[in-house]
This record gives sequence, C-alpha cells and structure tokens, in this order.
Amino acid sequence: MADTTANGPVLAADGTPLKQSLARSLRRQKMRALMLIAPLLVFVLLSFIFPIASMLFRSVENGIVQDTLPETVAALQQWDEQSGELPDEEVYAAFIRDMIIAVDNKEHTRLGSRLNYEETGMSSMFRRSGRAIGRLDPVEDAPFKEALIDIHDGWGEVGTWQTIKTHAVPLTNGYFLNAVDMQRTVDGAQAQPESKQILITLFGRTLQMSLIITGACILLGYPIAWLLANLRMRTANLLMILVLLPFWTSLLVRTSAWKVMLQQQGVINDTLVWLGLVDDAARLVIINNQIGTIIAMTHILLPFMILPMYSVMQTIPPSYTRAAKSLGATNWTAFWRVYFPQSVPGIGAGSILVFILAIGYYITPEIVGGTKGVFISNRIAYHISSSLNWGLAAALGTILLAAVLILYWAYDRIVGIDNVKLGG
Repeated sequence: MADTTANGPVLAADGTPLKQSLARSLRRQKMRALMLIAPLLVFVLLSFIFPIASMLFRSVENGIVQDTLPETVAALQQWDEQSGELPDEEVYAAFIRDMIIAVDNKEHTRLGSRLNYEETGMSSMFRRSGRAIGRLDPVEDAPFKEALIDIHDGWGEVGTWQTIKTHAVPLTNGYFLNAVDMQRTVDGAQAQPESKQILITLFGRTLQMSLIITGACILLGYPIAWLLANLRMRTANLLMILVLLPFWTSLLVRTSAWKVMLQQQGVINDTLVWLGLVDDAARLVIINNQIGTIIAMTHILLPFMILPMYSVMQTIPPSYTRAAKSLGATNWTAFWRVYFPQSVPGIGAGSILVFILAIGYYITPEIVGGTKGVFISNRIAYHISSSLNWGLAAALGTILLAAVLILYWAYDRIVGIDNVKLGG
C-alpha cells in the first residue's frame, strides 16, 4: 500500500511520513526486545560461550617454551635435531641466559612441568638445575656445556634438546596427539608406548557404556511412562512423585548408597544368597567394574528418560488405539503400528538427554566404577585437578564435544531433530 495520496505522502500524528514513523516504531520494539534478553545473552556468553572458547584455545596454546627460553629457541633453529649430536656451546650459553631470568621470575618450574607432559623427568631436572644455574654468571662462568652437564646428566642427552625444540611452538597439536595415544616427536606424530595407550580405550568405553545406559533407560522407562500416561490422574500423580523423588536426594548420596548395595557383602548379594539364587562362596562382583557403573547410572538417569516420554505419551489420544482394535487389530498390532510411532519423539528426546548426560558423568563412575568402569570424563577431571595438564584436559574435552556434535548431527540426518519434542 503506498504511503502517498493525490495531495502528498500520508503523515503520522506527529507530522512525519507514515512509512518513516512505522520503521522507527519497529526499531524501538526491537531495541526493547533486545534489552529484555540482554541479561540472558550476557549470562550465556560468560558462563557458556567464553569457557568453551577458552577450552578450545587452551588445547592448542603452547607459548610457555618460546616465552621462557626465547634465545634458546632461536639458537636451536640452527641445530640439526636428527644428527644425534648435542647442540653446540652457543645453545648452552643461550639456555643459561634464559634460565637465569626464568629462575629469577620463578618460571622454570612451570616450564619443566609443561615439558614433563611430553618427556618424563623434565620437571625434576628443571627444578633441581634451577638453583645451580641461578648461581652461574653468564659471562665469567663460560663455557657452559660441561658445567650444565655436571649439574644434571639430562643436559647431556640429545632427547632433552629434541623435546625442547619440538615443543617450542606457539600453537601445537601435541595435546590432541596425546589425547589419541600419540605424541609429537622430531620425526612427526608417533604412537605412544603401549603402556601409555589408554585414552582411546576410555573413549570407546565411554561411548559404549553411554549407549548401553541409554538403552537400559529406554527399556525400563517406556513401560513406566506408558503407565503414567494411561492411569487415572490421581494414581499417575502419586507415581510421578516416586519418579521425581530421586531429584530431592543428593547425587553423591544416591551414588554412595549404590556403592553400599553393590558390594559383595551388600544388600543385593545378601538378598540373592538368602533366596538361594547365589551361593555364599560365589557372591556376584558388581562393584568397581562396568556392571556397577551401568546399574548406578541407569538408576540416576532414568527420570530424565521417563519425563520426556511421559509428556509425549500424554498427548496421544486413546481413541487411536481403540479405533485400530475396532478395525480388527490385536493389542500388539495396535500398540506397535499406532501407539509406538507416535511415542518415538519422546524416546528421541529422552535418548539425546540421557546420552549427553551419561557421556559427561564422572562422579558416579569414579565412586562405583573402579579402574574398569571409569569414563573419559574421569580422566579429564584427573588432568584438571591432579596432574594439572590443562592442555590435555582441554583437548580431551574438545574431542568429546566434537563426538557429541557428530552424533547429534547423525541423529538429525537419520531421524530428524524436528521430530524430537517434549510434548505438546
């Protein structure tokens, strides 16, 4: 509709052209809407986007070697690390000058810890050598090659200088290589020693057990959700309280209770022995292994499967199955051909929720899983809190995030994320 008439443009009450007035009003509405959601956007940015971006950057950030040993790194560029010979005196002199500054700034221990992730023993070598190097004079105590080797035999090993040169890059793929049981060396990426190859196994175990837990939650949760959706409202509400009851109890308390119940002298084994199903001398070992983790986590995550399925089943009209039966369908046919397809969106929503929660759990596997039932998330927690190898923890977390996104994409391609809903 044009904003002009035979006598000129249509004007608003304030005398401005109507089209201009409408555009200004729309801009004001958009600004008000933006101001309303601005606190939420800031919260998401600070609590979600920024930590993830920081994790992604930390998985490749590696400036500590170059920043702490700038002269050494420059001198090592002229050294052929594959020759099998030690660097010349120039490299040792540059290293002494860098280390004196690093010792004064108390940065040599951090550098040693970083290199120790790649070569065991580097941390103690830097720490033990720091005091002696700090007492050297960069002019009067030359030459330094023999003096440094006398301080610690490690400075006379070619592998030490190869490690320093190999990891003297501002951005590195070393953490990601370590995350897949490989390592960055002078000859390129190589497999870790067999004794250190554990992370790929943990990734596979995490995915496998998460899928098993998700499947167990579907098998146990579907009948419960069906009952809740088809019983009388009063009875269904009472059962729903039982479903929600675990949320009122601490996760740590529930996990600790399972540790007590699953022990060989625990409630479950005692009951089985009392019933005569298990001999007292052959009690089941269902703790500190994968079985214990699956049982405990299925119980903990089961409500997250029941609730989405229940909310979808509530919207399925009972008349559909009655109509199928009136047309000659058996109970099983009516359920499988009519009812079940309509409940699939609830299964999909619950499965995604349970799987994503399961793949990132670490408290429950840590308590009941022992050494055979832990997830990759337990390794991430270990590197964050104990070994302080945050770069490797970030790389493991990034790979786990990528795996979840790939599975999410595959689910969307196969099933369609538009078919996943929580009811309505």
